[in-house]
Amino acid sequence: MPEGGDRIRLASSPRGIERIEARFHGNGFSPHRHDTYALGVTMSGIQTFSYRGSSRFSLPGRVIVLHPDELHDGGAGTEDGLVYRMVYLPPSLIAEACGQTAGSLPFVADPVVTDVGLRAALLDVLEDLVHEPQSMLMDDALTRIAAGLCRNASVAPGRVGPTAHRAVLMCRDYLDEHCEETVSSGELEELAGMDRYELARQFRRVLGTSPHRYLVMRRLDRARRELRAGTGLAEAAAAAGFSDQAHFTRHFKKTFGMTPGRWTALSRAS
Repeated sequence: MPEGGDRIRLASSPRGIERIEARFHGNGFSPHRHDTYALGVTMSGIQTFSYRGSSRFSLPGRVIVLHPDELHDGGAGTEDGLVYRMVYLPPSLIAEACGQTAGSLPFVADPVVTDVGLRAALLDVLEDLVHEPQSMLMDDALTRIAAGLCRNASVAPGRVGPTAHRAVLMCRDYLDEHCEETVSSGELEELAGMDRYELARQFRRVLGTSPHRYLVMRRLDRARRELRAGTGLAEAAAAAGFSDQAHFTRHFKKTFGMTPGRWTALSRAS
């Protein structure tokens, strides 16, 4: 069981959005990566993490911006501990909110920013973790969040051709529907009408990650739902399409920075 009051409070939302509040003393997460934007606000304490080869820190009120598929860890910088809130947003929602239905993703090079408008938009969806945000509130917040990311982006988002964009979204939908199955590169090539290497390049431009990582993440999402429902580790791994519990645990730790057992204990502590 977690010590010192450490816990993760989970609050899922519609459209693949996840919101959390995390409380930690010491190291919270080992190095890992998400396939979403991880955006949040440091609520109390000093938040420390490694990102793109440098040590970073955030003070209360600062905004954290982590791009999809970027390796990072996380923990408290002092013995007083740390509280922060994060929202995990699918890249496709950010692209749509930016008005770039056929564009690549805004990249913010500095993961700790001071942006009053972006912070206010994030807190609009993070203040109440008991109830799901109303749809109009979420739509308004997404528009302001996307504007904040574009405002702080070091490079303006590029364009992706409409044919390639449609192909990526078709492959994404196919992976969503078949995430518990073995999907081959040949299947995606036939669906997309392009070779696997071009598809991988375009997939990353549009969704921030590779087709394989996207598939693994959807399996992990399924497994976490199983764990929250009380399913055992081996059963959750099998239900999500992993070959065995060890395979599941390895991918879980690489993605969330902790073992499935620790994640379950921290989430149950809340």
